[in-house]
Amino acid sequence: MKIFIATLATETNTFSPIPTGRAAFMGEREYSRSTGSREPPRIGNIPLIEWRRMAEADGHEVAESICTFAQPAGTTLRHVYEELRDTLLGDLQAAMPVDVVLLFMHGAMVADGYDDCEGDTLAGARRIVGRDAAIGIELDLHCHLTELMRASADVIITFKEYPHTDIGERARELYPLCIRTRAGEISPVIAFHDCRMVSMWRTPLEPMKSFVRRMTELEGHDGILSVSLGHGFPWGDVPDVGAKVVVVADGDEGKADGLARQLGRELFAMRAETSTRHDTIDEGIDAGLAGEGGRPVVLADVADNAGGGAPSDNTAILRRLVDRRVRNVATGCYWDPVSVSICTEAGLGASFDLRIGGKSGVASGDPVDLRVTVRGLSADHSEAGLSGGRAPLGPSAYVEADGIHIILTSIRQQTFAPDAFEGLGCTLADKALVVVKSTQHFHAAFAPVASAIRYVAAPGAIAPDYDRIPFTKRTEPYWPKVEDPWAGTNQPPEAP
Repeated sequence: MKIFIATLATETNTFSPIPTGRAAFMGEREYSRSTGSREPPRIGNIPLIEWRRMAEADGHEVAESICTFAQPAGTTLRHVYEELRDTLLGDLQAAMPVDVVLLFMHGAMVADGYDDCEGDTLAGARRIVGRDAAIGIELDLHCHLTELMRASADVIITFKEYPHTDIGERARELYPLCIRTRAGEISPVIAFHDCRMVSMWRTPLEPMKSFVRRMTELEGHDGILSVSLGHGFPWGDVPDVGAKVVVVADGDEGKADGLARQLGRELFAMRAETSTRHDTIDEGIDAGLAGEGGRPVVLADVADNAGGGAPSDNTAILRRLVDRRVRNVATGCYWDPVSVSICTEAGLGASFDLRIGGKSGVASGDPVDLRVTVRGLSADHSEAGLSGGRAPLGPSAYVEADGIHIILTSIRQQTFAPDAFEGLGCTLADKALVVVKSTQHFHAAFAPVASAIRYVAAPGAIAPDYDRIPFTKRTEPYWPKVEDPWAGTNQPPEAP
C-alpha cells in the first residue's frame, strides 16, 4: 500500500488578540515538508514518526507532505490556511494513487472564512482519493467535532489524556484501523454524541481517570473499534464548540450511536465531581505560604496559558506577589522578548530596573516595574514538551527581584516542565511556591516534585468562566450556561 502522512495543526482562540500568520506555522516553531517524520520529536511530528515506522516495518510505501503545528493564538489568516491546505492537498494529488491517508490535525483550527479547517481539509482529501481509500485523522482532544469531519473520514481518534501524554499511542491506534479498512477487513462507522457541556476535564484525577480507563476497556470488543472523548476547546466561537463522545464501530451505526449516548450521559452525570475548583490569587498564594516545606506548592495560572491562545505575559499574579512581599517564589514563563533582549545586553550579574510583562493587550494587564538581577541566560532555551517532544522557548532570561525568581522567554510557550526553570539555573526544590503559566499540561512533570497543586483563576485571555464566554455561533444550550441543557427533550441527562 501507499500511505500518505501529514500534519497541519493549530488551536484557535477566536477571542485572542494575536492573529495566527505565516510565521507561526513556518517560522518560530516547526515546519518541514517531506522530512518531518525523520526529525527529532516535537508535538507536530510525533504521529508522523510512528506512522512511518509502522508503515516501513510492514513494507508499505510512505509519501509525506508538510508537518507544521503553530502555537495556539487567534484566528488564522485566510491566505495562510489556504496556502498550507493547498500544499498538503497538492502533495496528495501528486502522490496518487494512495491507499491510506493519515492526518494529524488539532481539531480546533479556525481561519478567516473557515470555522472548520479540519473538515475542509478532510473533504478536500476525500475528493482526491475517492471512496476506496481509507482516511484517518488524529485530533487533540480539545477539538470541535463536525459533521463534515465525520462524513469525510473513515476513522477519527482523539487523544485520551490531558495532559497529552498519549500522542504516540493514539497514532499507533489509528494506523492499523486504517490499514484494515483499506484491506476490507473492517467497515468503520462513526457516531458523535453532543454532551451539551463546555468545560475542561483533567484526566489524571478521579473520576475522569476511571472514565478514560473505561473508554479504553470498551475498545476491541463487541464490534467497538475506538472510543474517544472530544473535550472541545471552550474559547472557539464556532457552532460545534463543546464536548462530544466519538465511537467508531465495525459496520453497526446503532451500536456506535448507543454507546456514544451512554458515555455522554455518564459524563454529564458526573459534571459536579469533574469540575475544577479555582482559587483566587490570594487563596493560591496563601496555600503556598502555608505549605509544609520540603517540596513547593505549584500554582497554575490557568487563564494566561499560551497553549490556549493567551499572550502569556499577564502580570496579575506577579503584581500580587510583589505587593504582598512574597519571597522564595519562582514564576514563569513570561513571553517578553523585549525584556529578554535587555537582559542579554546587560549580561549575567547585572542589576537594573526592568519593566516586565503587560505588553500584548487588555488580557495582559499592566506591566510591573522591578529592580532585577540577571541570574541566567540562554540563546536557545527549551523545555521537555508533550509525549517526549521538546518545546522551544528561544532566547531566554532568568531574573531575580527581591526573592521573586522570574523566567522570561522570546517564544510564546506554556510551561510544561521544571527544566523551563532549571535549565536557566533556577532551582525549584528550595522554593516555597512555583507559579506556572499553564492550564494542565504542566501536571505530568510538576506533580512528582510538588507538595500540592492548585489552580488559580487570575485575569487572562482564557479565564475558566465557561458560562460567560460570549459565544455567537453555538445555538444549542449547554452546561454550565444552563443547569439542565436537556430540559424539554426526550433524552434525560442521568446515566441509566
